Amino acid sequence: MAQDPFAGKIAVITGAASGIGLALARDLARRGARLALSDVNIERLEAVAAELRAAGANARADRLDVSDRAAFFAYADMLAGELGPVDIVINNAGVALVGSIAALPLDQIDWLMGINFWGVVHGTKAFLPGMLSRGRGSIVNVSSVFGLIGVPGQGAYCAAKFAVRGFTETLRQEVAGSGVYVGCVHPGGIKTNIAASARTVELMPGVDSPEAMARRFEETARTTPEQAAATILRGIERRSPRILIGGDARVISGLARLFPVAYSAVVRKALEFATKSKNRNENPAAARS
Repeated sequence: MAQDPFAGKIAVITGAASGIGLALARDLARRGARLALSDVNIERLEAVAAELRAAGANARADRLDVSDRAAFFAYADMLAGELGPVDIVINNAGVALVGSIAALPLDQIDWLMGINFWGVVHGTKAFLPGMLSRGRGSIVNVSSVFGLIGVPGQGAYCAAKFAVRGFTETLRQEVAGSGVYVGCVHPGGIKTNIAASARTVELMPGVDSPEAMARRFEETARTTPEQAAATILRGIERRSPRILIGGDARVISGLARLFPVAYSAVVRKALEFATKSKNRNENPAAARS
């Protein structure tokens, strides 16, 4: 029986305390990888690492703010000294920020970009030189379907995820033939707590509270973190340049390719439909009148 391709590999996962990062950690642990897990929520992360170690995995947990450049590079140096060369880096940490571009304060945009974009840049730059010198390794950066299309109320998030996509697709071309694999992940709606934990500056059209926004996301998200993790690992095994997660991601990718400008009308209609559906559900008598 062939050995699992992830067995014995050293894998770095940011944002590993919950959501897709947690599911990746569990899946890679089951497959025999050695894990370097990081998150800003160290209490939750230590519980994750303890769970994995109890099941026989080799896992360490470190608090890391991916937006802190010096801290990220120090973290990479520490791992190199204690674990040896890193084989896989999955830049997964991310946050959400809701509000129109006109309403978003610049400091809030800076906060999101520091994590969602600069965190990816830091993770890439910290580990890429070693991979290039060895002629092997995998760098996987998590974008979003909002890195394929723009959506009202998600300007900062879209900007970061488009930036991740451009950065990653450029890197892939630059390292072609080096032995280093570069993949860009575009999840659709995943059942994580990202919407519930989002910073809300201004509510999206048709939503009257942050809680309602989180409920709407939960109702429309169709893919579990476990399914997302399995898709990502399959993409790494196949060295897929673009990893789409969920049927919604595949539809949105096709829509953006076929209608690179006109897709915005589809997005607008979808938001209007969601608003009307919400109003009908909350006030059926008015909807019939």
